[in-house]
Amino acid sequence: MTTNDAPAETGAPYDAELMAASTELGAALRELIEASVVTTAPAAEVAAAAEAVRRATAAIGASRRPAAQLPALDDPSVGRRVFNPVVGTGNALAPPLVVRREEGGVVAEVTLGVAYEGPPSYVHGGMSALFMDQLLGSAAGAAGLWGMTAHLELDYRGPLPLETPLVMRARVESNEGRKSVIVGTIALAAAPGRPLVEARGIFVMPRPEKAQTYFGTITDAAGRHTPPRRPGDATSVQWS
Repeated sequence: MTTNDAPAETGAPYDAELMAASTELGAALRELIEASVVTTAPAAEVAAAAEAVRRATAAIGASRRPAAQLPALDDPSVGRRVFNPVVGTGNALAPPLVVRREEGGVVAEVTLGVAYEGPPSYVHGGMSALFMDQLLGSAAGAAGLWGMTAHLELDYRGPLPLETPLVMRARVESNEGRKSVIVGTIALAAAPGRPLVEARGIFVMPRPEKAQTYFGTITDAAGRHTPPRRPGDATSVQWS
């Protein structure tokens, strides 16, 4: 299951009109990306579409935030990351995944289109790594932990078919001090007990001096210094 709905109204207030517009743009761009990789339209129509996209890009691209400034719509302290490439409703790269708490960890369901293709008719293996990295981090956040990925390994037991419902799960296996070991799986929704991808990650909370080096220049949209400081800062989990 995917969703194009805006995030729940949690955390700092945001511009609801901008949120709706950004969410709608993300959804439209996902449709465009999928159409672009499956279209059999003639060259003239494809070229015309490219020109229309360039005009739209020029219209919204003149005003940009720097990479070190968080979007006005985001509140990392509650996991609201509108432009995250895995869970962000405003990011056309994201399916987007909707990550929910479940007993013992977190879960997400998704059906991936041809835009995520690696081997013909199957999901690109690198996408599995991207999704597992996000989900393992979400499992850490749901457990009240926080850290950055220090090591991630995947075992591919079988290919993930495109246009087929998938289920992803993750849970904390162990935690000791600043280090957490988190495991996850991807399986067919019709056969959740038979993982096709298994992941294991080591997440480490940076020491204060490292965190300052990594995030010392990060600000919110108003220019206030806003370094990650809580579990939800790097993850997105539905708590209902």
